[in-house]
Amino acid sequence: MANFTKKAIRDSFVKLLSEKPLSQITVREIVEDCGVNRNTFYYYYHDIPELLESIVDDEIEEIIREYPTVDSIELCLTVAMKFALENKKAVLHIFRSVNRDIYERYQWQVCKHLVSMYVNELLSEADISDFDKEIILDYALCLCFGFIMGWLDSGMPDNILSKIQRLCELKHGELERMIENCKKKVN
Repeated sequence: MANFTKKAIRDSFVKLLSEKPLSQITVREIVEDCGVNRNTFYYYYHDIPELLESIVDDEIEEIIREYPTVDSIELCLTVAMKFALENKKAVLHIFRSVNRDIYERYQWQVCKHLVSMYVNELLSEADISDFDKEIILDYALCLCFGFIMGWLDSGMPDNILSKIQRLCELKHGELERMIENCKKKVN
């Protein structure tokens, strides 16, 4: 019963977030929408920002569980943007709120997990220094995170999947070239 109630509260919150800005959503509206009383809401969550953080944390755990390996930057980007693509208005309302940092932290953690899986696999056979591995990982992480933040900041235009595909075509082989350049430096 507890999981059902928490899910109902979360679903109502995301629904309301798709309709209006975060700052305009009240606990009263959430509990009326999902059919529970205020005490039930406060049993699970201290306030709305805690509810938001809980949703974000669960999304991170789900992505980590669902994607233990990643085989391309394109997949990193599309998976990292999955929640935003499925909940566009809600994410824009969060992104434009005083609680933007919660979503940015979510996006950073998701990008970090996905990019780490991809780059670590790519580097598993590479005979390069740990310093160079760290630089390559940081570069790929900033590329993904920055690309997503730019998309959010520009209002989440619909052409993002075609942009990701084209970006990956243009950057094809770039990380491999970086690894080769690192090997030349070592030798």
